[in-house]
Amino acid sequence: MNQKKFLVVALMVIALAATRSALSQNSVSAKKDATKGSIANEASQPSPDDFIELLRKDVRSQKKQIIAENMDLSDAEAEKFWPIYDRYAAELSRIYDTKLALLNDYAENYTSMTGEQAENYIRKRADVEESIMQLRLKYMPAFRKVLSGRETALFYQLDWRLGLAIDVELAQVPLINP
Repeated sequence: MNQKKFLVVALMVIALAATRSALSQNSVSAKKDATKGSIANEASQPSPDDFIELLRKDVRSQKKQIIAENMDLSDAEAEKFWPIYDRYAAELSRIYDTKLALLNDYAENYTSMTGEQAENYIRKRADVEESIMQLRLKYMPAFRKVLSGRETALFYQLDWRLGLAIDVELAQVPLINP
């Protein structure tokens, strides 16, 4: 990936971090407002779920833009590729919804998890990661029908790198104490 594209990915990761920080600050201020009984102030503030939804849309858009900039598809290839990509991205988004819900549950409960609950969390995380890989394998023949082998490989390399950048941000949850 050339420096320009790397910069875009780095900015995306920074935007994720900034949004995550804003979510944390919003959560703290919302708790303070609730303690003070400031219902009007709370109602005017976007909820953390609103921020997460905006972030998800922005990340999906940026991911698609980065892939477009790096794939250098002809018009004919693009016409066939993007509908397949959109279906793939929609399915991937549903898996990431599960991953986010699992991470949110963990973040809320990691200090009080029993050993059995912690093990269950690990199994569910493994299931999510396996689902992502199965989805990639499921779509490989579809991408291969519209792209060359090298273009398909490039798409998956980009997808993996972008997925890793997102995972780095998602991994910022605290570690469990033994």
